[in-house]
Amino acid sequence: MRVLGIETSCDETGVAIYDDQQGLLADVLYSQIKLHADYGGVVPELASRDHIRKTIPLIKEAMEKANCSPEQIDAVTYTAGPGLVGALLVGSLTARSIAMAWGKPAVPVHHMEGHLLAPMLEDNPPEFPFLALLVSGGHTLLVEVDGIGEYQILGESIDDAAGEAFDKTAKLLGLDYPGGPALSRLAEKGQAGRFTFPRPMTDRPGLDMSFSGLKTFAKNTIDSEGKDEQTKADIALAFQQALVDTLIIKCRRALKQTGLKRLVIAGGVSANKALREQLGELLASRGGQVYYPRPAFCTDNGAMIAYAGMQRFKAGQTVGLSVQAMPRWPLDELPPAKQA
Repeated sequence: MRVLGIETSCDETGVAIYDDQQGLLADVLYSQIKLHADYGGVVPELASRDHIRKTIPLIKEAMEKANCSPEQIDAVTYTAGPGLVGALLVGSLTARSIAMAWGKPAVPVHHMEGHLLAPMLEDNPPEFPFLALLVSGGHTLLVEVDGIGEYQILGESIDDAAGEAFDKTAKLLGLDYPGGPALSRLAEKGQAGRFTFPRPMTDRPGLDMSFSGLKTFAKNTIDSEGKDEQTKADIALAFQQALVDTLIIKCRRALKQTGLKRLVIAGGVSANKALREQLGELLASRGGQVYYPRPAFCTDNGAMIAYAGMQRFKAGQTVGLSVQAMPRWPLDELPPAKQA
């Protein structure tokens, strides 16, 4: 079977074609970074308009790369949420229209399930069950995963997500958008030990997280210490280490609580080198293993939506004529994807 996957949840337009026997046949992506850079963040209306311009050309490009005709596509999958509602509607309406024109079923996909399953596209995918740390611009979740659709949320961010805290702190430091990667690069020039940031919510039981206080602490430090380049680098390093340490502490607790030995890390922040290295050390010390997608599949992409959509399609979870776009959609409300 073969599916077309469409991702338009935020500021990247992704299209991919996935075959359950041959794997990923095509994957194309258009990023709106330059479009939003002047504003220091994503402008929802501009994002939606750009998706309108780019989605159909990218679908044509993916079909050509895969040497695939509409007759060879068995289903059209798309991100139905969560995300920016205008952007989601572009992908949803486009997918439903193409599905109707081609006489194929449409399959709505949860964006965070796409991230969670992205490591399945690698040569050494994890086996169920595992613990998943999902860290992106809009979500930070710790999830116990027993199978596709069998998710128990153990902890989540109660305010800013990890990626959001990275971007906002980067903006306070005067760094260009997107701020997270820029802050990580600046942190490489920092001197450890000059500043000490708090590790929020680690002095109490539980797996929930909070990162807005780190951003406020960074702002106060920047305001009081100045903005020369070395000071900015030192602050960036202290901030990053505090956020990474917090995630490590929460992961250690979750691994102990569940007894699991496999950890999946996915989402945009999963590309952070410091986080990957320290999680690798944590799992190695416990006789376990960490899994993560290649860097290109950490950020939003069509490949993860096509893969997740294939699993939902094989389970018979398609939709009729209704257009689904859900800006808020809890991950643990998804049904199990038992194969039909």
